[in-house]
Amino acid sequence: MKTLVWGASFGRALKKTVRRHPQWRARIADALDWLAADPFDPRLETHKLKGELAGLWACTAEYDCRIVFEFVKNPASGEEEILLVDIGKHDEVY
Repeated sequence: MKTLVWGASFGRALKKTVRRHPQWRARIADALDWLAADPFDPRLETHKLKGELAGLWACTAEYDCRIVFEFVKNPASGEEEILLVDIGKHDEVY
């Protein structure tokens, strides 16, 4: 189980996404649980990003909803964590 760390802009993006698409709330919660348990769970369709977003990863929460994240090391514990960077519709986050 990995720790999910919310980036500064992730909280705002999550609120905006859920406000626009309240029907996605449960699916996003499930996706975040799956991400913490296993970032490469097939249900997430996790993939590396290229171009300007190289070094980041993305997974699918809903048909047109993506979560962008990065694997980071916690300096205090040395454990690998998942830094949540952005969430939203495909065209908004890429």
